[in-house]
Order: sequence, then structure tokens, then C-alpha cells
Amino acid sequence: MQPNLTTRIHNITLKNPVLTASGTFGNGLEFDDFFDVNLLGGFITKACTSENREGNMYPRMAETPSGMLNSVGLQNKGVDYFVSEINEKLKKYTTNVIVNVSGSTIEGYIEVAEKINDLSNIVGIELNISCPNVKQGGMAFGTSPEMAAKVTKSIRKVYGKTLIVKLSPNVTNIADIAKAVEAEGADSVSLINTIMGMAIDANTRKPVLSTITGGLSGPAVKPVALRMVWQVYNAVKIPIIGLGGITNATDAVEFMLAGATAVQVGTYNFIDPLASVKIIEGLKEYCINNNIKDINEIIGGLIC
Repeated sequence: MQPNLTTRIHNITLKNPVLTASGTFGNGLEFDDFFDVNLLGGFITKACTSENREGNMYPRMAETPSGMLNSVGLQNKGVDYFVSEINEKLKKYTTNVIVNVSGSTIEGYIEVAEKINDLSNIVGIELNISCPNVKQGGMAFGTSPEMAAKVTKSIRKVYGKTLIVKLSPNVTNIADIAKAVEAEGADSVSLINTIMGMAIDANTRKPVLSTITGGLSGPAVKPVALRMVWQVYNAVKIPIIGLGGITNATDAVEFMLAGATAVQVGTYNFIDPLASVKIIEGLKEYCINNNIKDINEIIGGLIC
């Protein structure tokens, strides 16, 4: 008998717990040549802002021994372009499409959320208050409970569908941030975004990235992400989407044991575009091998 992999994030039913992370999967369309994207539980688009953004100066990516630094800077053509051009193409998908919403000001976040709210094929938004690679806004909203609560409350007033808030690991106590956004109407939280880091060229004595610092992702951040998912699971009642260095089904299981209801695959998409579908198959195999009939049985199942 095939195990049940269906999970729920608020009003969103996922056929399996595997999503792809914003910024690593384009707008989904770019992966059509690799596999049927509808096999995923869902995917999260590139960041969408109220205005066109060219992103940061090059170079803005650097490899590290166990991960990647980036400082892309939320490059996108703005919400109006997303609505008129990109979303028309996204309507063909039968899986869940979630839009990552970013901004420099609360007014900017509101403008994007209002326009996305009108798109019937978009099941939810992921409110990005945790990007470390923009000079204004971004992570600034996610580093204090007060600011995180303020922007969440503002978006809750204008956005009626599932509201997921993406949390920053660059804080002292991520559980406090999670509790603050839960109190203001967040339906779910996703964590973690990238960790601030930097790379230096020893020969030129200059930073590798044009922005000097950037966001570290990939296997290097997984232990931090696991710890934070576990901490937040013990602090809030809303479902958690875990991400940070997931490369295979075992990683995904570990995040679910720590308390995640679903997971996102991010940086590893650059190494293996088929990683997410392999993880779905791996989760089935894990359940069968461990006599688990329903994947939800393992959520928060960590034994301490």
C-alpha cells in the first residue's frame, strides 16, 4: 500500500510535503524541460516587489565548500509585470503556486499583496521579511518581533488567502519572531532564509561579492535550520515549512521530525534540477521501509 504523503498548510492541501524555495526555482516555468512540475506539492516563485528591480551589481554569487553565497538583491520586473505576463503562464499548473512577496516599505508590501490577492490561481503568499541582500526593507522587517508583527498585521488586512511569513535566522531568538507574526494573523511560517556571510579573494585582497556580504545557503546551514525549526515548533501552533540545506529525502525527514509540516528544496536545485522529485520518491520509500502509513505521523516526532 502506498503511504499517504498529503499534508496541509492552512487552507492549502499539498499532495506531498515537497515545495521548492523562492529564488532557486525561477517562476517554475524554467523547470518544465526537466520534469513535470505538477509532481511537486507546490512551488514558490521568485521574489515579487512593487517596482522593477535590477538587483545588485555583479559579482553576486560565490561558491563555498558546502554551500553558496548570493547577493542577487530581489531582481524582478515588478508586480504589474508578474500579473500581466508571468501569471498568465502559471495558470497551466495544477499544483500549488505561492508567490514570494518582498518590499522596501510596508506600503510596497501592501501593494504587491493586494494585487496578488486578486489572482485566483495563486493559493498563498510567502511574505519575505528576511532577505539579507537589500539595503532597505527585507531583513530589517524580520529582525525584531515588533517590526515583524507590524508588517504581518498590515498584510493580513489586505490579503485573504494563506499567509506564510518567511523568517530570518539572523536574529537572537527566532521563536519570538514566529510568535509575533502568529499573533498578527500569519497562517504559517517558513524558515530559514540565508545566513549572513562573506567571501574574500586572498590574491586581490577584495571581497568576492560586490555587496561585500551575502546570504549563505546550502548544506552548511542545515544544522542551524534544524535547530530553529525545532525551536519554533515548540513555540507556535501554526504549521512550519522547513528549509535550509535539504539535499535528499533523509534531510527532509529530519526537518519533519523537528516539526516541519512541509519542506522547501533550495540551493540543491542548482546542483540537481531533479532533486525535489527524487526527494518525493525518497519520502515514499522511507514510509514504506518504516511501516508509516501517513507522512504526517512523523511531524514533530523527534525523541529527545
